[in-house]
Amino acid sequence: MNDYIIATASTADLTPEYVSEHHIPFIPYTFTIDDVEYKDDLTPESRAELYRMMRADKQPHTSAISVYAYHEFFKKLMDTGKDVLFTDMSRAISSSIENGQMAARQIQEEYPNQRIYFLDSFCITGGLNLFVKQLVQRHEDGMSYDDVIAWGEAHKKEYIHRFMVDDLKWLRRGGRLSNASAIVGTLLSIKPLIYVANNGSLISFETVRGRKKCIKRLIDTMKDDLADYSADEEITIINSDCQSDAEAVRDEIRKVYPQLANANITTMTLGPVIAAHCGPDFIAIIYHGKPRVM
Repeated sequence: MNDYIIATASTADLTPEYVSEHHIPFIPYTFTIDDVEYKDDLTPESRAELYRMMRADKQPHTSAISVYAYHEFFKKLMDTGKDVLFTDMSRAISSSIENGQMAARQIQEEYPNQRIYFLDSFCITGGLNLFVKQLVQRHEDGMSYDDVIAWGEAHKKEYIHRFMVDDLKWLRRGGRLSNASAIVGTLLSIKPLIYVANNGSLISFETVRGRKKCIKRLIDTMKDDLADYSADEEITIINSDCQSDAEAVRDEIRKVYPQLANANITTMTLGPVIAAHCGPDFIAIIYHGKPRVM
């Protein structure tokens, strides 16, 4: 009943230790800098090198995973004889998802006696990270394939992502913001607060001047969707090469929200796919909260 595989992509920003310990196959996204292609292998060393280059003003460029690459990845999983549950970041964020779903449909036709389910998580980076861990925990606890899928579909939009971008030039370079808006915003030290909406897209829900004020507002707005069960699961602070800030945010959350004083609040490093658009000094707070309302 429970002999199936849960797989994901490097965009879940899991650690190499976690994917090894829990036997989680992942398909790596790639990025290029100065026409050199790199694979996102999840390692701290490769991410440190990414941020070293970005702080030297090198722009990473990301690309969608091809249908062929997904097909080959899924084929290896199906050749084990097990059913497969695969989840990646929100389709509203990446065109890769359509390619993945196309490959999954092809694979299903090739393996009619097995099942493959492509679960659109409506999450990104740390949200996908926490979501995958919950799927894996339920699998390891003995939950059936169908029941894990049902749980994922029922709860995926309860994973809350609140984040800030420090320098708008990265959004401009990534095509997510006009040049004029980026210049004006940078001059005024405007930091957009961004939320992953109910449909999995990114929306700016507020703008704040100054980094310290922005981080404070991120923490303050958690009160809007913290749930009674938020403290029972991992909460994570994502950072792009600003670990000390992430630790300060973690400590402040414990002070502001007494119910989270003993919660498992972790920190993690943002991977290259989202970092290419957000740049260094990004901060995000991710947790399992109330259903999204935006």
